[in-house]
Amino acid sequence: MAALRAQRERLHAEITAGGEAAVERQHRAGKRTARERLAALLDEGSFTELGMFRRHRAHGLGLEASRPATDGVVTGSGTIDGRVVFVYAQDFTVFGGSLGETHAAKIHRVMDLALSTGAPLIGINDSGGARIQEGVQALDGYGGIFARNVRASGVIPQISVVLGPSAGGAAYSPALTDFTFVVRGVSQMYLTGPDVIEAVSGERVTHEALGGADVHAARTGLASFLHEDEDSCLADVRYLVSLLPSNNLDPAPAGPSRGAAHDVRPGLADLVPVEPSRPYDMRAVIAEILDDDDEMEVHESWAPNVLCVLGRLDGATVGVVANQPQALAGVLDAEAAQKAARFVRFCDAFGIPLLTLVDVPGFLPGTSQEHGGVIRHGAKLLYAYCEATVPRVQVVLRKSYGGAHIVMDSRSIGADLSFAWPTNEIAVMGAEAAVNVVHRRKLAAVTDRGEDPAALRERLVAEYADQLTHPYFAAERGLVDDVIDPAETRAVVARAFATLRDKRAVPVARKHGNVPL
Repeated sequence: MAALRAQRERLHAEITAGGEAAVERQHRAGKRTARERLAALLDEGSFTELGMFRRHRAHGLGLEASRPATDGVVTGSGTIDGRVVFVYAQDFTVFGGSLGETHAAKIHRVMDLALSTGAPLIGINDSGGARIQEGVQALDGYGGIFARNVRASGVIPQISVVLGPSAGGAAYSPALTDFTFVVRGVSQMYLTGPDVIEAVSGERVTHEALGGADVHAARTGLASFLHEDEDSCLADVRYLVSLLPSNNLDPAPAGPSRGAAHDVRPGLADLVPVEPSRPYDMRAVIAEILDDDDEMEVHESWAPNVLCVLGRLDGATVGVVANQPQALAGVLDAEAAQKAARFVRFCDAFGIPLLTLVDVPGFLPGTSQEHGGVIRHGAKLLYAYCEATVPRVQVVLRKSYGGAHIVMDSRSIGADLSFAWPTNEIAVMGAEAAVNVVHRRKLAAVTDRGEDPAALRERLVAEYADQLTHPYFAAERGLVDDVIDPAETRAVVARAFATLRDKRAVPVARKHGNVPL
């Protein structure tokens, strides 16, 4: 037995150490090894590895001459803040992290265990793609991963951390998971590489320009979080896990109560200008409503005219969707609708209450938006809110016009409670635009007579605002539950969610709806 133990320990040490030259190349590239990444991600000493001794069984093209242990992926389980998670980390030092039959089978196993035990799944991607020498078996392995991604969707949180290339079929798993983390200068995702693109089309493009971290964080919306280095990236993965439930049946871990139900924040009234066209930073409003320093913005660089934030309110996790007047005046467009819709569906799937902060002038006008499918994409957000059964609270801070008012979780599509500040203007459109439409003949007649229409327009605007957009118009008709003091917003919202804590919804009998994808 002593000899057997010594043999096992020797094998274990050889495998975990990896090839010295390959590890050095990884470090020179500014990247950690798979095991170093798992050590940084998980609680110290908590990792239990599965399949360490597995090797591929492929033959041909010289593969039988090289059969390293692990087959290029480290898999197992561990804990984050004491909570169980299942993990896999592709090892670029072994076959470039390429995926073959055995490599895929190891990932399949931890995915199955994560789903059956109701624990989050975290995948660290660093792979050149399918192992070409294994042919169709590599493709079959990817298919198994994708099928499991879909099966686990809405049941357990799935997080992708891209810390190297994720090329070809490998890019689809991050696209299917709930959140994707990338690191500038390190992460790359694309279906077709630069060499193939040049050969087919003659177009020359670098790996970074084609599918680098900034591309996916700001342009495609594939990356949820962008970081400058691996350390901060893995620290934020840990923080995200702390905000999420382990599965769709468990509540999210709660922090201590912060006394939010009686917390008055006088500074809120000063953050939002009364003038409807003046910009301000909605992040400052969110920071005043949520618990101090306990929030995490999703897709910060993509579609910045809408904000999606995970945070805590009185210790409990909530999701916040808010218009951002600093970007495009806070209008909704096709990308903003897609961003918010996916976030709303995630929160609803995992029982996370939704707070919607509204200051929206409408949908972005223009042929590019109409031809780009803003109706279809806007319908995604509408569908997501209408389908959501978690507690939903809406607060109208300033203006809320037209169809965008309906889409931003209005009472008419199912918000449980709706509140408004005394500065709110809820209407089909702003008073100025409304007067131009409703009274255009009267204004034209004044102009034709050579008179100045400015005075008449001013009177008509004041009349319209007094009759249809005054702060209590919606409240008088039951479309807003109360007009509240801005300073009391945090307390009002906290009490609202406490009231709705035991909300129950009876699902409609159907297989599933048909989302306007």
